[in-house]
Amino acid sequence: MSQIKAPLGAVPVSSRESAVSVRNVSKNYGSVEALKNLSLEFPRGELTSLLGPSGCGKTTLLKIIAGLLSADTGDIEVNGKRVTGPGSDRAFVFQDFALLPWASVIRNVAFGLELRGVAKSEREAIAERYIGNVGLSGFEKAYPHELSGGMRQRVGLARALAVDSQVLLLDEPFSAVDEQNRRKFQEDLLELVRHENKTFIFVTHSIEEAVYVSDQIAILLPRPSRVSEIIRPTSFRNKDVENIRRDPEYLDIVDEIWASLRTYTE
Repeated sequence: MSQIKAPLGAVPVSSRESAVSVRNVSKNYGSVEALKNLSLEFPRGELTSLLGPSGCGKTTLLKIIAGLLSADTGDIEVNGKRVTGPGSDRAFVFQDFALLPWASVIRNVAFGLELRGVAKSEREAIAERYIGNVGLSGFEKAYPHELSGGMRQRVGLARALAVDSQVLLLDEPFSAVDEQNRRKFQEDLLELVRHENKTFIFVTHSIEEAVYVSDQIAILLPRPSRVSEIIRPTSFRNKDVENIRRDPEYLDIVDEIWASLRTYTE
């Protein structure tokens, strides 16, 4: 099985430099330790999934990287700069879409650019391009209440892409859609990773999803969360998206991760 693994405490094995560095980060909620001395490197231009039991701190870590939460101890660096709050170098795709209900699709997608003072004609041209990239051409003038859950999630992804942030943070973005749409979104995400040259950090509860979309998988321990293991699938990463799920390595890694995680659910 051609996968590369790193044990507890090790840095990921990758020839790419890191876009995001997490160093000895701890976070407490009162008496509850969510994260404890967690360190992890996120290679530039790749997708890293955070995978682990419910409540293990995946979303907490994502929000600390985004600058939406502060760590109690430790440091986060994005492109060599210490994170002290939200920044234009990161964009967040929320699980619940977080769209403006009173704004059209094109206004929602262009909203981040509007906040940056980009001229209307320019921001709408950029928004239209990403609306097309996520398969929503023709829905520019529609409003969120007129869209399905899957379509609203595509709007959220297009909005994150439109601001051209180098790091995209995705918090279970496909959890609210049906299985058919979820699989299509996973395929679309793989194509985006291949062509956008951005760094994606992806939170999911699905082992199959993590193995399918990831260049790197960080398995987190239950609270207080630390990195248990890092897995880098290798043999199927350059295959056509429709063939990945039939690859023997894909199936073996799914089984291996489940065997590791099931000890925390028993």
